[in-house]
Amino acid sequence: MAVPLSFAGKVVLVTGAGGVNDLGGDIKGGGKSSSAADKVVEEIKAKGGKAVANYDSVEDGEKLIKAALDAFGRIGKFDIQYLVILIILNGILRDRSFARTSDLDWDLIHRVHLRGSFIVTRAAWNHMKKQQFGRIIMTSSAAGIYGNFGQANYSAAKLGLLGLANTLAIEGQKYNIHCNTIAPTAGSRLTQTVMPPDLLKSLKAEYVAPLVLWLCHEQCQENGGLFEVGAGWIGKLRWERTLGSIVRHKDQHMTPEEVRDKWDQICDFTSATKPATIQESLHTLVEVLSKVEAGEGLRANPAHALASSTSGINPVKMTFSYTHMHCVLYALGVGLSTREPDHLKFLYEGHEDFSCLPTFGVIPAQASMLEGGLGSLPGLNFDPTKLLHGEQYLELYKPLPTSGTLTSKASVADILDKGSGALILLDIHTYSNHELVCYNQFSLFIVGAGGFGGKRSSERAVVLDVLCCSLAALYRLSGDWNPLHIDPNFAALGGFKSPILHGLCSFGFAARHVLRQYADNDVSRFKSIKVRFVKPVLPGQAIQTLMWKEGNRIHFECKVKETGAVVLAGAYIDLHTASGGLQSDLVFAEIGRRIKDLGGELVKKVNAIFGWEITKGGKTAAQWTIDLKTGNGALHKGLYNGKTDVTFTVSDEDFMDVVVGKLNPQKAFFAGKLKVRGNIMLSQKLETILKDYAKL
Repeated sequence: MAVPLSFAGKVVLVTGAGGVNDLGGDIKGGGKSSSAADKVVEEIKAKGGKAVANYDSVEDGEKLIKAALDAFGRIGKFDIQYLVILIILNGILRDRSFARTSDLDWDLIHRVHLRGSFIVTRAAWNHMKKQQFGRIIMTSSAAGIYGNFGQANYSAAKLGLLGLANTLAIEGQKYNIHCNTIAPTAGSRLTQTVMPPDLLKSLKAEYVAPLVLWLCHEQCQENGGLFEVGAGWIGKLRWERTLGSIVRHKDQHMTPEEVRDKWDQICDFTSATKPATIQESLHTLVEVLSKVEAGEGLRANPAHALASSTSGINPVKMTFSYTHMHCVLYALGVGLSTREPDHLKFLYEGHEDFSCLPTFGVIPAQASMLEGGLGSLPGLNFDPTKLLHGEQYLELYKPLPTSGTLTSKASVADILDKGSGALILLDIHTYSNHELVCYNQFSLFIVGAGGFGGKRSSERAVVLDVLCCSLAALYRLSGDWNPLHIDPNFAALGGFKSPILHGLCSFGFAARHVLRQYADNDVSRFKSIKVRFVKPVLPGQAIQTLMWKEGNRIHFECKVKETGAVVLAGAYIDLHTASGGLQSDLVFAEIGRRIKDLGGELVKKVNAIFGWEITKGGKTAAQWTIDLKTGNGALHKGLYNGKTDVTFTVSDEDFMDVVVGKLNPQKAFFAGKLKVRGNIMLSQKLETILKDYAKL
């Protein structure tokens, strides 16, 4: 739910640049005045806030922190934690060309920018560690990142701040102290003399402050980031490194001539990597040592190019035309039969309820994946026998038409380094006449493509189906022509004794088992499906689907009956609530699962008990209590009498509109659609509870 961020009870220390601590000197560090800090304090108070000015130098860091804690260590009669947030903006300029830079020019800049930031942060550090919370914002500069004529002293200090911030981010992580760095372009005392007035108006500090506020908020988990910001634009920076080249040989001298000869390769960013830690940086050197011993050179892993280029790949658009025959073929391919009367609606185009199976949604997406999505990736050359289907997610937004032309857009969501292979996450959105019909995510595992230094982190029912020996040959008519599923020789190349059944065929079998068992084959109730492919199935084997229901989520697992081998695991299907039920039940079921998985963590973050009264037709239809204050948290049907910290009353329909973002919660509140009793400020915690850990 979109609720305003609150900083109530937080103590913020802002140094320099007209902040609440400002020595008030000129841009060269001379003089002293109280006017800059006083002006900011007046603005804060005029808007209802509380502030105290301080005129000490940042080199007197202990005084600054003591002043903040003395002024705000107690608010009213309640003791509060010292939630100190440091926003380091202190700075002066003494621009000189490098040849004319004096010792004083150099030392003064470093004392104010670098040493001053160190002193103030060190004074606050133990307070933050004690309370297990802290947010620090260091202010670097484009001059520090890129260099700038006449600012050797300033550039060195500003890049030094980035190194300081990166180390603080590492050391502070376990204490919930986050440190990030901004490189802003904004109008200030430092820039008013070098920028024209019209440009200064476009580079207001107000266009930088929102980023700083978000980075300071307890909900923000960003740590060790570097952001350029200005004029309403924000961008995150990271390091990039070429694959490079080994320029020495075992038992031989390394020469400058070989460096010269391999210079183009050393500077070629085609297969660039993006190391984020010293460990990732040193990983290449470990590889180099082994390559030198073996007399080999560094080779670009296909995933190198993938990981460095996914952000620049435009979605590939493909069309897929089909008729009712394709729907029937697919239904037959996943095991439906005219022997079962309730199967006829999927097999006979003349049936009054003729429908397309929901899992047919993978077919147009698969065509985009094979013919466009993977083919769009530069540098991806892999052995098709090494490509494995890892997981599949399908979400349906409306029942699939039984014929027509669908348009799919395929794009790479991420590339993950799994050590023994690379995992490609391919997103495919499918549309019918510009209306989104379904979304697929394919998890594709390329064996041997890992090691490139990329990022890694109820009642049961059982249905048994015997797969006919020619099922793979039949299913491939739906569009998957991979010879792995019909050609014994090709299957042998992949290490299989015989052709295997398509993973998406097993996927379709399981989905229709669930749909029949829990939704009476009502395709309008199908919302989404997620599975993990574990092992292949051979045509002729029997597939067994074990299902259990939790709310509107059906968990299931598929096994081969003859061997007991699990073929689909970690799987679930989400169903829409049957007509007449409450849509909100699905959301609370999801909240219950999140509390079960992350309860202890949520209790630490939230520390409150929420009550919900869901109405329908003007009457209370359901009551829920979300306890994130005691133990590991819990979800209860019904309300704790008098024990909730805040209680919300809202209709089932309006609740769902708020959850999916159709209705702004503030507008709902002022319109009387959302009523609140108790501590209204706790509503900001709801975002933590409803955060998108999984699809609702």
